[in-house]
Amino acid sequence: MTTHSIFPQSGILGDAFACECGAVLAGRMTAELHAVENGLCSVCLGSAQEEVAPGLTQACTACAATGRRKEQITWQLAYAEAEQLITSAVVRGVVAGFEGPFHLSEIADAVRAGLGLPAGRLPVGPRVRDLLLELQAVGEITMLSAPDEMIGADMVLYRDPQWQRARTLGL
Repeated sequence: MTTHSIFPQSGILGDAFACECGAVLAGRMTAELHAVENGLCSVCLGSAQEEVAPGLTQACTACAATGRRKEQITWQLAYAEAEQLITSAVVRGVVAGFEGPFHLSEIADAVRAGLGLPAGRLPVGPRVRDLLLELQAVGEITMLSAPDEMIGADMVLYRDPQWQRARTLGL
């Protein structure tokens, strides 16, 4: 069985990629096509890491950091379904029911409960986040970020519960 792991290559022709199977792939589109043909995610090319900016990588959000095409398609279909069910009007209606500040998770939970969706059925949180950002962009709401803890007069601590780590950021 041939393995397929696609890696960027530097060269004089610009974007080039190479696969462990021996294929030399000229350009990103050719690399994506090769990835899809071999069941790999077309965003991260099977590496499970996506480069969000030069030198900055994160776990691939398109395939849930699996590097596989099946998970990528499942995620895309779930997000498309969430886009159909969770509209600006739905989020606007939920937000209108809150007096004062709220957490994104509170809005997501209210939307999930209002639509009768079991946890994990659709990416409710990311869809609600996107819609809240749209509402902020048009001036309907103002979003704030508050630190979890103040450390002295010039440092704040933000805790990331997903990865259970903390990082300090200077003010």
